[in-house]
Amino acid sequence: MFPGFDRIVEERIRRAQQKGQFENLEGTGNPLQFEDDNQVADELRLAYKILKNADCLPPEIELKKEIERTEDLLSGMEDTAEKYHALKKLNFLIMKLNSLANVPIEFEMPQKYSDKLVERLEASKKNKKKDHYP
Repeated sequence: MFPGFDRIVEERIRRAQQKGQFENLEGTGNPLQFEDDNQVADELRLAYKILKNADCLPPEIELKKEIERTEDLLSGMEDTAEKYHALKKLNFLIMKLNSLANVPIEFEMPQKYSDKLVERLEASKKNKKKDHYP
């Protein structure tokens, strides 16, 4: 720090106390609530705190929110072509999230296509049976 900076800060704090600027502050008399940031790497904690204070989210969290919105959109769709495009977008977002996470493959978020494929195969089987048997 700059020489004498501590004295300037202490003097300003003393003046503010004398003027009563620290009275009736939100949370006065209550214990401080610290956030649990143990899951965040040490070298990222300060950067994440700055981003949080600026109402910015880390890219991983923004991607997870976009994935949730796309899943919600997909669940309400009726048109097969629209569902296909939304599913492609969803899988792309999941792939992007997995590439950002740098975690072992066992912990990656699975893409959403196997259950949809099974649904399509079952539907096509039912349609074929209806076509062959009146």
